[in-house]
Amino acid sequence: MKNYKMKITVFLCGALGMVLELVAARILSPYVGSSNLIWTTIIGIMLTSMSIGYWLGGKIADKKPDMNLLSLFILVGAFFTSLIPILETVLVKPLSEISNQLVFVAIVCSAVVFGIPSFILAMVSPFAVKLEDKEHEDIGKTSGKISSLSTIGSIVGTFVGGFLLIPNLGVRMLILILTIVLFILSFMMFDRKNIKYCACMFVCLIALLGLNYYGKFIFEKNNPDIIEDVDSEYSRIWIKNVSARDINYKTMQVDTGLESYINQETNEMGAAYLYYYDLFDYYNKDASSTLMIGGAAYTYPTYYLNKYQDKTIDVVEIDDKMTELAQSQFGLDINNPRLTIYHQDGRSFLNSTKNKYDTILIDAFKGLNAPFELTTYEALQKAKNALNNNGMVITNIISSLEGDEDDFIKYEYATYKAVFPEVKLFRVRDVEDTKRQNLILVGFKNSEDINEDKYEEYKNLLDMEVTNFSSDREVVTDHFAPIGD
Repeated sequence: MKNYKMKITVFLCGALGMVLELVAARILSPYVGSSNLIWTTIIGIMLTSMSIGYWLGGKIADKKPDMNLLSLFILVGAFFTSLIPILETVLVKPLSEISNQLVFVAIVCSAVVFGIPSFILAMVSPFAVKLEDKEHEDIGKTSGKISSLSTIGSIVGTFVGGFLLIPNLGVRMLILILTIVLFILSFMMFDRKNIKYCACMFVCLIALLGLNYYGKFIFEKNNPDIIEDVDSEYSRIWIKNVSARDINYKTMQVDTGLESYINQETNEMGAAYLYYYDLFDYYNKDASSTLMIGGAAYTYPTYYLNKYQDKTIDVVEIDDKMTELAQSQFGLDINNPRLTIYHQDGRSFLNSTKNKYDTILIDAFKGLNAPFELTTYEALQKAKNALNNNGMVITNIISSLEGDEDDFIKYEYATYKAVFPEVKLFRVRDVEDTKRQNLILVGFKNSEDINEDKYEEYKNLLDMEVTNFSSDREVVTDHFAPIGD
């Protein structure tokens, strides 16, 4: 029976360790983002914690190979897991607000909030090896079995956690489940149970549940502006009420970035750059079909359907949870016959679509990061192929025009020039060239077919064109992508 309990514990601790890593990325994403740099930091810190746990666990097991000691360690792991919701509010959020060094914040928070429970979970495997074979007979075989079982658990935890648990339960419920599972494992592994022990464990269980509840309570108290905190397959999404310049906005935040927002009184789009997508109506007077890659809260598609009663729009949005939130919180009418929604990766859609469009709008930012696969020469060639004769691609880019943060626009401008015979660039606001800002790139498949009657309507936008812009950067390709996430 002990052997059976040990195998269950090793397997589940391996699984829980990987689920904890996925939870770490979700908890930290609204504060430090989810770029490759942040993911690398989280993985590195977690692996470091696990390495120390393997080493120290083996050392302690050699000195005192006691099942009850292992049970205690697992209970301590449950305690630190239950602290995660509290630490998000009292450590992660304040640290992210006082430091703009996101990697530093990620290192500290990963180590303190998630490193300790990962360290404890890693101690289980060397303990199990020692307890399974105290006499060192067939130690290699025993070690191999334990390592294999722990690794299989990690694989299961990765797929089940990423595909099922996080999008269906959310990280808060999942943290509670992790805490309870670790508590059960601790109770199961203890050898000498009696009434006094059971009473102590009952008190511990109440304390663990109380810590989880308190974490939820202080999060809501410290974030009264958050209406919904949702986990999807792809992101952690916050719907918030935000006031700025005496205007109340409803916003959708993904990671650290503001994806969409509307004026709550007028339901108008809050993001000024979205109005530049209307330039298609000036540059192609016969345009009637539009594809938008990146829906988020669908503020522009909703606006488009209301303004252009004779036109259609297809929207490619990989995250169906965003579509649900757009419908429930931002007034999206998914039953509009002129709207077609594809829950699919944007590049994949461009690669396979047979549809033809007059306009393709690219707005697939996740925070300040752009998916590199939509920025390359090959992706733009696919977009060009999906255009009708006088079609155009309009892309929103966040970059400075000059200075230390001009890489994105310089690389993308060079790439657009390599694909399209004519390219125009617009700034959204009149700010310094060295400041990061919204920039609009327009690539024309052929010549313009201008609607002169619309000049006065779009004059304010047309006056923001950046002329004489040039770039000496290389063309971005699928094999050379120095920009994006």
